[in-house]
Amino acid sequence: MKIADLYIRVSTDEQADKGYSQRGQEEVLTRYCDFKGIRIRKVIYEDHSAKTFNRPEWQKLLIDLKKKRGQSDLILFTKWDRFSRNAGDAYQMINTLANLGVEPQAIEQPLDLSIPENKLMLAIYLAQPEVENDRRALNTFFGMRRARKEGRWMGPAVVGYVNKTTEDGKKYICPQEPNASIMRWCYEQLATGNWYIDQVWKAAHEKGLSCGRKNFWQIIRNPVYCGKIFISKYKDEEAHLVKGLHEPIISEGLFNEVIDVLDGRKKTYKTQLTSPDELPLRGFLICPKCGYMLTGSASKGCRQYYHYYHCFSKCGVRFNAKLVNAEFEKNLKKHAIDPGVIPLYKSILTEVYDNAIGTGKADVVLYKQQLNEYHDKISKARDLLLKGHLDGADYRDLKNDCERKVSIIEGKLVELSAEKDRSIGPLLDKALKNVARLPELYQTADSEGKRRIVSSMYPEKMTFDGVQHRTTRLNEAIVVFDSIKAVFEAKKKDKSAKKADLSSMVAGSRIELPTLGL
Repeated sequence: MKIADLYIRVSTDEQADKGYSQRGQEEVLTRYCDFKGIRIRKVIYEDHSAKTFNRPEWQKLLIDLKKKRGQSDLILFTKWDRFSRNAGDAYQMINTLANLGVEPQAIEQPLDLSIPENKLMLAIYLAQPEVENDRRALNTFFGMRRARKEGRWMGPAVVGYVNKTTEDGKKYICPQEPNASIMRWCYEQLATGNWYIDQVWKAAHEKGLSCGRKNFWQIIRNPVYCGKIFISKYKDEEAHLVKGLHEPIISEGLFNEVIDVLDGRKKTYKTQLTSPDELPLRGFLICPKCGYMLTGSASKGCRQYYHYYHCFSKCGVRFNAKLVNAEFEKNLKKHAIDPGVIPLYKSILTEVYDNAIGTGKADVVLYKQQLNEYHDKISKARDLLLKGHLDGADYRDLKNDCERKVSIIEGKLVELSAEKDRSIGPLLDKALKNVARLPELYQTADSEGKRRIVSSMYPEKMTFDGVQHRTTRLNEAIVVFDSIKAVFEAKKKDKSAKKADLSSMVAGSRIELPTLGL
């Protein structure tokens, strides 16, 4: 007598179908076993989809069959769609059961798998339910996609909205307070660019927003808040947005600003550092031993506080702030120029600047000549096209290439024209006066003003070795002034200094006087 396990499976959407009910399947399988003289070892009830074999009761049955080999000969079910709705997985499972000495069989679709021709019918029985599943899933997908294109939100409402149903049964979402106001506040804060997204999330959580951090990172990018529905890409149709039927919480402009901030496209300004008046160089000094940034702090003495620049690492570097500040002010005096020679500085720099601008005239002539050449090429190509000697596609490629180059050259001509019209006189006067009064400006400025002067003069950080300050690069304008000053000092000491050396030194520095933010 053969021994069989009865496998009875239904899914949620099949519960109401009388033909697929668990009781109906059990009655049919029991009568079949009584008629065939098959002893029933156990009955397995499954309430799970047959898309895969990752079903709780089936996995338990498979483990039992492996432990108790030979105690069961058959696994009986009513139809093959009760066994599986995935043909590929079904074939693998049939082989697995065969290795365990167990044969799966559908009593309403019986097949003798030892006969090769029956495998064709098996393929049909297994493929048919899989096709039905795929068609049902595809219909659902197209239905939901069509609803999204109509502007309807599908699924549970996001934070700040709530699902509702109209009297005629149509579902929609609408803003829900106070979450809607909190989400609006979150977008307004993120748009400023002054806060990190985690900071905004924590503040919103304190206001009462019930949303996890990971979920907040996802929903903040959802265009549903500005009244849009996202349609994903499908085949040849690109991803796009459609106008939703729901009420937006924020404007589309505000949403785009936040996305630009999160993606780094919107310029954000760094938080300004502030320092006590006694530590104006904090944030500009690098430790000469370990290379870390030096910080500054005050130590309390018997009667007063003593300020120091020091390193946080174990190197132990520590400098008295008064000494460091005094040496820096001495260094500033080296860059100051004599007010009496300001007119001479201006004359030299203006001459060099005019010479540099004058060299652009030859570039203008060259660019105009190139423009005429590209226009001639387009005209000749048009004539060849009309005469039939040139293919239309080749003409378009040549025309597009010439127009692109013409656009580039025209942009260069505009830049040369703007550079020619720019007057350097007022900027030069201001820069020279500031450099002449550099030590005085620094000493009379407040902490923020001192930091602005230091940052404009020293683009790179400085190193103080206990005696003097060093840096890898100075502001280009300061370099130009120092170069001219060195020549003047050499002449005062009767040292040889050729004018040719002066011109090459100044012109080679690519004068950028406006960058001196004093």
